[in-house]
Amino acid sequence: MIFYFSGCGNSRHVAETIATSLHDTLVFIPEAARENRYEYALSEGERLGFVFPIYAWAPPKLVLDFVKKLQLASMPDYVYFACTCGDECGKTENFFRKAMEEKGWSLSACFSMKMPETYIGMPGFKLDTEEKAAQKIEATEATMKRNIPRLINKEQFSEMDLGKAAWLKSYVINKSFNKYATDDSKYHVDLKKCISCGKCVEVCPLQNIKLPQGEPVWHGHCTMCMACYHHCPVNAIQYGKGTEGKGQYYFKKTEDRS
Repeated sequence: MIFYFSGCGNSRHVAETIATSLHDTLVFIPEAARENRYEYALSEGERLGFVFPIYAWAPPKLVLDFVKKLQLASMPDYVYFACTCGDECGKTENFFRKAMEEKGWSLSACFSMKMPETYIGMPGFKLDTEEKAAQKIEATEATMKRNIPRLINKEQFSEMDLGKAAWLKSYVINKSFNKYATDDSKYHVDLKKCISCGKCVEVCPLQNIKLPQGEPVWHGHCTMCMACYHHCPVNAIQYGKGTEGKGQYYFKKTEDRS
């Protein structure tokens, strides 16, 4: 069984690829949380997997919150996670190992993969070029091809790209990110562009956006996946001034619009 979270599709692609290879069931974390589905039963010898993106050098808060509430009928004998990041994953492994230990479980394996950038909500953050994005996706495919057999064989391994100043980024900057940078009041819409299509409502994993009178309104439960911004077909959504002129990305964007 694989529990996953994804906003712009990078982690969803990884989760689907792993699930197909392992013949596993996928559970979308936000949907399960909305429906209060925290109790599950694993078959004998079944692997327990988690797939998620890195937010400010740590697992998204909603993922860790879900793990805390997750209840299994029996002790898992093999637990792993695979995460996607723009460049570095920081001390993500430490966060997840602690979450496992608090449940009396043991983390068996983990690995990170660089995927195209999606977070551009602050000055200095920008999307990858199309060439760099393609290179990251190609490298991720190679990483999965190498590591999925290791998951099948239930190997113990850790393959994480921590990056520089990992402790500072994961334990100081991440705390500030969760406290201040998930404020959805900074989202605004260019009403001259907005076509009231409802795509932002459709793609929001937390169902945080409504469309009263045809205009998107955010309701204070944002995780800052930026799916609404990236999926808007007319680029009418902006986050403060941080996203202006930076373009859009979501997994398979080119194919979806061809």
